[in-house]
Order: sequence, then structure tokens, then C-alpha cells
Amino acid sequence: MKGIRIKKRGKEYVAPWERAFDKVISPLEEFIHRQTTSGVLLILCALIALLIANSKFAEPYHHFFKLYFTVGLENFQLSKTVHHWINDGLMAIFFLVVGLELKRELLVGELANLKQALLPIIAAIGGMVVPALIYFSINPTGHTANGWGIPMATDIAFALGTLALLGKRVPQSLLMFLIAVAIVDDLGAVTVIALFYTEKINLVALGLAGVFTFLLICLNLGGIRRLSPYLFIGVFLWVALLKSGVHATLAGVILAFIIPMKPKYDPKRFLSLITSRVDTLKAAYKENENILVNDALRSQVRAMSNGAYLVQAPAQVLESKLHLPSAYLVIPIFALANAGVAIDFANIGDILVHPVTMGIGLGLVLGKLIGIAGFTWLAVKAGLSDLPKGLNMHHIIGVAFMGGIGFTMSIFIAELGFANYPDDLVMAKTGILFASFSAGIIGFIWLYLTTKPPEPEAAVTLNDEAKA
Repeated sequence: MKGIRIKKRGKEYVAPWERAFDKVISPLEEFIHRQTTSGVLLILCALIALLIANSKFAEPYHHFFKLYFTVGLENFQLSKTVHHWINDGLMAIFFLVVGLELKRELLVGELANLKQALLPIIAAIGGMVVPALIYFSINPTGHTANGWGIPMATDIAFALGTLALLGKRVPQSLLMFLIAVAIVDDLGAVTVIALFYTEKINLVALGLAGVFTFLLICLNLGGIRRLSPYLFIGVFLWVALLKSGVHATLAGVILAFIIPMKPKYDPKRFLSLITSRVDTLKAAYKENENILVNDALRSQVRAMSNGAYLVQAPAQVLESKLHLPSAYLVIPIFALANAGVAIDFANIGDILVHPVTMGIGLGLVLGKLIGIAGFTWLAVKAGLSDLPKGLNMHHIIGVAFMGGIGFTMSIFIAELGFANYPDDLVMAKTGILFASFSAGIIGFIWLYLTTKPPEPEAAVTLNDEAKA
């Protein structure tokens, strides 16, 4: 029968797209795969938005994102444009994933060991400070100075997607170095948004946000491992921050850092519980093979399912669940809504030398190169850290160029910095797009020319084995 595989040990129904027990990949492999795939999707959506914005469909495109969408009750309503719902609402999911990634890396990942984390931390700091200084040197006064945070950011999905196109020419350690740098960069960007891109504060709403944060902490200290209570209160935290003037997307980061990272059971305890239940499960199965009518069997399976859930860290469960919608839905929609810039090609020369465009362009391409590669070289020369095994400065220079791909977070900060200056916002987005594509192409070419694909392993002959 179609959809059922017959094996000696029993029947297994296999849905067309399902291989639940056959598909076993590590969290790192899952992270890299989804980030690289979403990077390619991000590029496509950005190109589509650019094409639409520079076509006869530009007017309906912009009109759609200016439409108002209202939710709520009669005495309490939230009415925002589609564009605002995307940037303030959907992007809260993206920031939740960013926060979960940050927390994992700080506790058990590449940034957990200070000695191991020191080099990417130093590189990321250089990659934030130098671009900001370059931008500020070109735009030292006036409202355009508000854009200093734009070239600080690196788009991890876009950068990893570009790096992945090189395949096995680049070592795995280079991917890890880029991930670590980009995650520290994300932490810096979140901090900059919280401290420097905040509107007028509503103290009452901010106080309510504090209350909801306290309730979330109580859930954590109370040992609550289910995600639903955290997400429920997280929605109220988001609304409170939206009304407070602090950017609402930071609710995602706050929620991420409160959701427990420790599981209920350790693997040893889980294995012991599962082993003890196997005989009970077998006995229930002998009564009736059909789980639909065998309540005892269904109860045992449900208990094992609960145990399997509790042996996983809630934060990692949520990160895994949200990576798919964040990578393949939230970020592409954000690109479609924000990358649609009408470019005046007749005056492209004047646009590229505009202080905002130039500050962002030079900050992302040149600033990231000097900051990441320069600070890495200084750290190694000063003996503060060593290059990861298998890497050289050619690799670091390539990654430094790719660090100039600032797309998602840079556009997000530009929307905040130039919310009241539409002309400068267009210049900022133009600079981001040109710089991001330029940095990605230069970094790809650099690594392609300075690296070699691994040589195939020589076959071991019987004579070689005999000699050994």
C-alpha cells in the first residue's frame, strides 16, 4: 500500500515529506544549512523588491505596505501600517531567534570558552567600531549623524549563504569563525538599538514591561519548562515595549534570555526512564497492536513523548522550531518590504557620493575589512589569541569582506535612524544594497582565488596496508 513501508519488525507509515527517525543532523549542521539557504532566498527577495520598485508596479508596491491593519478590542486597538507590522511585529520573531542563538553561543557554543571566543570577539568589536568611525567622520553633524550604527551590522544569513557557495574550498573552522563574529556583531547591534535608537519613553508602559519581565523570570525560577506560558506573556511584553517607546523587537531578545536553557532531565536520567518503561510498553502492545483503541499503549507512548520533550532544553527546542519560519518567512518578507528602493540610475554618480551613501558604503566594505582583519591580525601578533586551526590571514580577509554584507540589520537600523527623513533613508538603503552586494562579490572572488579545493584522499592499496 502506498505510504506504508513493510519491515520485519512491523509497519511504518511514511508521509510523503516525512522522515522523522531517518533524519538525524546536529544543531550546528541545521543552523548552517538553514542560514545558508535563507541567505540565497534573501538575495532573491531583495532582487525581486528592487525590480518591482524600479518598474511600473512601484506605486502599488509602496501603497500596499502603507495600508493600515488594525487588531484588538474596542477600547484597545493597535493600528499600524503593513510595513510597521513587519518591522515591529514579524521582526520580533527574528530577534527572538537572534537572542536564542546568542544565549546558546554564550553558554555552550563558540563563545562559552573565553580563550576560544577571544579572537572572534576582538574581530567583531573591530568590525563594529571602525565602520562607525568611518561613517561618523563623513557625517559628523546634523541628523545624518544618526546613521552611524548602520554600517556596524553583519547579516549572518546573507554572509553564510555567500560563503557556502564556495563549498569545500573553505574549511569548516572558517564558517565557525564567521558565525561567532556575526553573533557578537548581533549582540552589539541589539545593544545599539536599545541604547541609541529609542524614541520618547512612556514610563507607565515601560513599567508594565518590567512587570511582564518579572513574571517571565518567575516562570524560569519556578521550573516551568513548557514554552506556551513564556510565549503568552512574551506577547504582552511586546505590546508594552511597543507602547513604551523602546523598540518592540527587543522583547524577543529579553524573552530569549529568560527561557530556560537547562532541560528537566539529563540524558542519563532520560535513558534510565526510557529503559524502565520498555517492558511496560511491550506488555501494553501485546494486549492490542492498534494504538487507536489501546489506551494503555497510548498512555505509555505519551509518557515517553513527554520525557523526550523534557530532556531537551526549552530554549533550544524553541530555536529549532523558529529557525524555519524566521529563515524562510520573516526575513524574506522583511526583504520584500524594505529592499524596494527606486534607484535613479541617471544620477547614480551623485547618489553614490552622497555623504550618507558614501559613509555606509565605505563603512561596510572598507571599515569591516580594516576592523575584522586588522583587529584579528593585531590580536594574533600581540599573542592574545591564535588563528583557528587550518586558517590563515587570506581566510580572515575574505571573511572580513563578507562581514560587509550588512543587509537585514543595517536596513533595520536605517529605518530607525532615518524614520523622519525619507530622502536620507533612500540614500541609506541604496548604500546598504550596493555595499552588501559589493562586499559579498569581492569576498567570494578573494576566497576563490586564494583557496584551493581539498585534494581527494588517495586510495589505500593492499600493498600499502601490507607495508603498514
